[in-house]
Amino acid sequence: LRACVDLCHRDGVIKDVVAEDPERYIVRDDDMIPMLKNYKEAGVKVFLLTNSYWKYTSTCMNYLYHGKKVDADLQNRNEWLELFDIVVVGSCKPAYLKDPNLSLFRVNHEDGSLLNTEGVYEIEGLGPNGADKFLSVGNTFQGGNWLHLQAMLETKAGEEILYVGDHLYGDVLRSKRALGWRTAFIVPELPTEMKIYRDNLKLYNQITKVRKLRDELNIWADELRMQASQSNSDDIVRKLDEIEEDDIKIKSLLSKLGNKYHAAFHPIWGQTFQAGYMDSRFSYYVQNYACVYMSKASNLRFSTTERSFRTSQEMMPHHQILVDPMAVFEED
Repeated sequence: LRACVDLCHRDGVIKDVVAEDPERYIVRDDDMIPMLKNYKEAGVKVFLLTNSYWKYTSTCMNYLYHGKKVDADLQNRNEWLELFDIVVVGSCKPAYLKDPNLSLFRVNHEDGSLLNTEGVYEIEGLGPNGADKFLSVGNTFQGGNWLHLQAMLETKAGEEILYVGDHLYGDVLRSKRALGWRTAFIVPELPTEMKIYRDNLKLYNQITKVRKLRDELNIWADELRMQASQSNSDDIVRKLDEIEEDDIKIKSLLSKLGNKYHAAFHPIWGQTFQAGYMDSRFSYYVQNYACVYMSKASNLRFSTTERSFRTSQEMMPHHQILVDPMAVFEED
C-alpha cells in the first residue's frame, strides 16, 4: 500500500489531474491569503516548503491566490510569490529535515529550469547581509536542507521557526524532534471530532459516572476482602457475591454504552484522538510533537504575531486524585 501511494505521488497520476481542474480538488480557504499578508506586514518572515515541484506548486498557488484557474499569462506572473520571503519546492521531506548534504538549486520561474548554488557557503561568502544579497537574486529554490533555510532566514535556533504542516511524520515529528522547530499541526478532522464530542456529551458523562460507580464497587469489595481475612463471615461472602454480580452487569452496560459512543464518531475506527479509554497513538504524537494544533492554518489569524502560546499543566494520576474534591488524604 505504501509503495502504491508513493508511486502515485511520483508518476503524476494524482497531481496532473488536480492541476487540470484545481477547483474540483482543492478546498480554498478565503482567510489564508489575508492571514499571510498580515504576517508579512508585521515583519514576520514567511516561507513555503513543499515536496511538490515548481510547475504544480505554481498552478495550485495561483488558484489559491486568484480564486480560480488562471490562464498561462497570469500564471507566469506568479503574483502569489509576494506572500513569501522564501519558496522551496521539491524539498524531499523528510530528508530535507535530516540530510545536511542535499544541494540547493535556484528555480527559473519561466521554464522551471534549475541553477546550481553553493548554499550556505555562498551566503556566508557574501559577507554582511549575505542572506539578503543571496535572496535578492531570487527567492525560489528546489531541494536543499534545513541548514540552507535557516541561513536564508538568518536564524540560529530552531525555536525561532514556527513550521505549519499537515503531515504528522513528514512535517511535525521530524522538524520538532530533530531540529527543535516550533510546530503547528493541521488536523482537518478536528471540527467534526469536536462537534460529535459535544453532541454526545451526555452519553460521555453517563459512561464516566458508570465507570466511577464500578471503581467504587471494586474498592468496597477490596475492603470486604480485607475484613474477611480478619474474620470470615457469611455476610461478607454474600456481599462479595452481590458485588460480583453487579460488576458483571455494569461491565455489560459499559460495553453497550462504549460501543454506542465509539460508533458516533465512526462505525469502525471510532475517535481520532482516543482508543477506548486511552489516548490513541495519533493523539500521543500530536501531544508530544505539535506545539499547537488546529483545523486549518488560517486560524492563526485569531492572534497577533506577539501572542505567546503556553502548554497546559499536565497531571500525574496521583495529582488527579488529590485535586478531586471528594478525595481524602490521610498521612501515616
